[in-house]
Amino acid sequence: MARPPVFPAEEKVRIVLSILAGEVTVAEVARRAKVSEQSVGNWKRQFLEAGKTGLVAGKSGPSTREAQLEAEVSELTQALGEAAVELRVWKKSAEGRLGPSRTSR
Repeated sequence: MARPPVFPAEEKVRIVLSILAGEVTVAEVARRAKVSEQSVGNWKRQFLEAGKTGLVAGKSGPSTREAQLEAEVSELTQALGEAAVELRVWKKSAEGRLGPSRTSR
């Protein structure tokens, strides 16, 4: 049996929304898209579950990915600050050993 065509997420969303709006039936969409009714039903189920998850989570806090990125930004900001301090120390150390800069005549 041939594998059904791969549909981009945007197309699946459009299809599911047309079903939910009552514009077409699952059977009609499946026939037009040349996929099984079960596939279309799975897209609908996944869409509704993701929506439910979004409503349950609401604005209660950042997603796992957002939290991970915020931690990474914090770590990189700290590393940048430490590098800036270290650079100042090296510059001061060099001035002490080499004397004032000779470019200011």
